[in-house]
Amino acid sequence: MTTLGCSLFATRWLQAPLYFGLVAAQGVYVYKFFNELWHLIHHVVSGHADETHVMLAVLKLVDVVMIANLLIMVIVGGYETFVSRIGLQGHRDQPEWLSHVNSNVLKVKLATAIVGISSVHLLQMFVDVHHTPRHDLLWGTVIHMAFIASAAILAYMSGPMAAQEARARSVHREEDARAVVIPGQRDGGAAEEPYAEGGSGAEERIEAAGFPARKVLEMFDEGRLRSPGPQVITRLGKADFVTRKANVVLLGEPGTGKTHLAVALGVRACQAGHRVLFATAAEWGARLADAKAGGRLGKELSRLDAYPVLVVDEIGYVPFDSEVARLLFQLVSHRYERASLIVTSNLALGRWGEVFGDGATASATVDRLAHHAEVVALDADSYRTRRPLHLESAGLPH
Repeated sequence: MTTLGCSLFATRWLQAPLYFGLVAAQGVYVYKFFNELWHLIHHVVSGHADETHVMLAVLKLVDVVMIANLLIMVIVGGYETFVSRIGLQGHRDQPEWLSHVNSNVLKVKLATAIVGISSVHLLQMFVDVHHTPRHDLLWGTVIHMAFIASAAILAYMSGPMAAQEARARSVHREEDARAVVIPGQRDGGAAEEPYAEGGSGAEERIEAAGFPARKVLEMFDEGRLRSPGPQVITRLGKADFVTRKANVVLLGEPGTGKTHLAVALGVRACQAGHRVLFATAAEWGARLADAKAGGRLGKELSRLDAYPVLVVDEIGYVPFDSEVARLLFQLVSHRYERASLIVTSNLALGRWGEVFGDGATASATVDRLAHHAEVVALDADSYRTRRPLHLESAGLPH
């Protein structure tokens, strides 16, 4: 960006004081709300308020609240859209509409909010119809219909605009994805195959992720876990860690369900709109080694940025040579605070030096991986060795 362009873009900060002014206006409406509420309570207690008076006073309170809601929408949504990111991603109180807000959505929401406020004003007129001039009723109705018509036109116009933006994003994703390859699946498929997203749906993302099999959280037998508690699995299933660019590390003995959980969390991430790639640690090592041999390691790591989630399965079963250990460290380091990893291992983090063959590399890898991570130790009997015993005790063939 040129110096002139940077300067023009920086002028957006001139709008910041405007939003703080709206915050002050919101404070005025808070004062007005409690003032109206106090008068209502006083009139009711003193017996000077009939049903119509109470209804009109309540409508005034509703009117004030709706205008305050409109201010919040303009303050938060407008600042986020036109000035700077607030950084609410992953916050438990993040408004649902803010996650996909843009200028078109904001205009439509503002228009519908104004229609709602106008509706309350019109209702106040009709409730107090005996004291409202016919001229005011007529023009109140006309103005309200004008608000409805303008909101409908805005909503109609936002459809094609949103579709055009979606097409532009799709074209951009396809251009980025043409050069991206996914690791071969472990069912004997090709080592590498070109990635081509056939659509924007969850099924296409799940199909392209390269999972060895489709697993879902609902299929996971939480009852056999001694730890962690089911609330941990439920929390991870919300896939909030992806928006926080945090990692998930699943540790446990063979057969405790690490891969099942990793795949299920990857599926949840796909369903939440994120692109995912799955491979074993050995496959990731081979892929990165090929990229380095071809002189394109940096480009390969950058290409993987197109995927908010990478799943690295089975760290610990096969020792890495020094080259693969360094490459996996580079992968973890590159994605640190940039995107999410889901990692499974049969070894505690303190024992990763055994498989990396270099304590310093293992320590540096663990340090970056676990810093922003949910580390979950699965404690359970092996599902594979437990199942034949279970069938035998039940008198069933296995």
